[in-house]
Amino acid sequence: MIYPSGRAILLAAAGAPVALLLAVLLPSLWYLGVGWTLFVAGLMVADALLAPRAGTAKIRVEVPGHIGVGAALPATIHVAFPADRAPATVEVALAVSPLLEVAASAPLTIADGMGAVSIELVAVRRGTAMIEQIWLRWRGTLGLAWTQRTLAPSSRIIVTPDIRPVQQTAAALFQRSTMQGLLAQRHRGDGAEFEALADFRPGMDKRSIDWKQSARHRRLLAKEYRPERNNNIVFALDAGRTMCEPVAGLPRIDRAVSAALVSAYVALKLGDRVSLFGFDARPRLASGAVAGTRSFGALQRLAASLDYTTNETNYTLALTTLDGHLDRRSMVVLFTEFTDATSAELMIRALGGLIERHLVIFVMLNDAELEDVVAAEPQDAADVARAVTAADLLRERRLVMSRLVHAGVHVIEARHDRVAVRLVDYYLELKRRNQL
Repeated sequence: MIYPSGRAILLAAAGAPVALLLAVLLPSLWYLGVGWTLFVAGLMVADALLAPRAGTAKIRVEVPGHIGVGAALPATIHVAFPADRAPATVEVALAVSPLLEVAASAPLTIADGMGAVSIELVAVRRGTAMIEQIWLRWRGTLGLAWTQRTLAPSSRIIVTPDIRPVQQTAAALFQRSTMQGLLAQRHRGDGAEFEALADFRPGMDKRSIDWKQSARHRRLLAKEYRPERNNNIVFALDAGRTMCEPVAGLPRIDRAVSAALVSAYVALKLGDRVSLFGFDARPRLASGAVAGTRSFGALQRLAASLDYTTNETNYTLALTTLDGHLDRRSMVVLFTEFTDATSAELMIRALGGLIERHLVIFVMLNDAELEDVVAAEPQDAADVARAVTAADLLRERRLVMSRLVHAGVHVIEARHDRVAVRLVDYYLELKRRNQL
């Protein structure tokens, strides 16, 4: 495709005043104005003919096969021209699927007939994304005509749950756990399962002294324990309409999935069994319990299949179904969000059956948007009204969390970038105290 550049249009337009003056003052020379336009058009055609043709450009696209949601990925465009007719620069534009956003772009510089440019894309939702179309255009020597090439590549990118927090956060948490003696020492000292007898040392609990064995060996011996393993951990993920709203650029459900995967990896590493449960208007996902870090890949694939929906969450059906699936005491970690008192009341009632038999942890992300509205300095009456409304919503939120605590639910509320750490810390503390 060939079309005039801005320079050609300006040159043609520059002759318009002269043509108008000639038509008024020297009507017999009116054709000079038309001649100028034709002259510019001729230059444009010559420029286009001298420029590299669209078909001579060889284009290759490189993109990663998969990426975590929220992560940036490079789309590298390689272009090659005949060395004797290569343009100096090529402009590149991309059309991408709604799962991706173009974060930054740059012109492609050609040297010795070849060049490449890396365009940064950001994955904003899970699913199968693709680069739908690529446009490349370059100008001729005079800069009067654009030559454009359009390409529809078949590049597909699988956008999965973000496991970077697993690789980064979990490693830091394990290092800290090792320092505390929870991992490297096989959790000796605390717990419910007998581990071994050891010499009593200052600082040990005197209740752990085994007097019978101490008398037999004629020295003080104490029992060492380790936390119970093989606990059942269930991560229940609400995928309803409210959880699909964005927090810092990503849907809440993706933030929840990342935190759940970090916690699941830690639990698998410490010998517990993990399962996933997803729901909106009805249960969508119910995996069996798995053990061992080798099962983490299966959990990741299951979490990736939890799709975004616009359905209202049915807490009664979902939590009743979950309770029916659990045949032993479990730690149920519920990721959800509510926006009104009615849905919160339904959720609290539905949690009643789970609270009686299981340990329930309720996880919510801070509503930074409401907090910002309350904290902002009002400029007019509308700002005051918004601040009052936001404060009322936050008050209702605190009231619901207080009711959950009184009902026996453990509540965690944290920023989206801290929720995984808070949850893992809480899990480790419960495990150390043998409260799972």
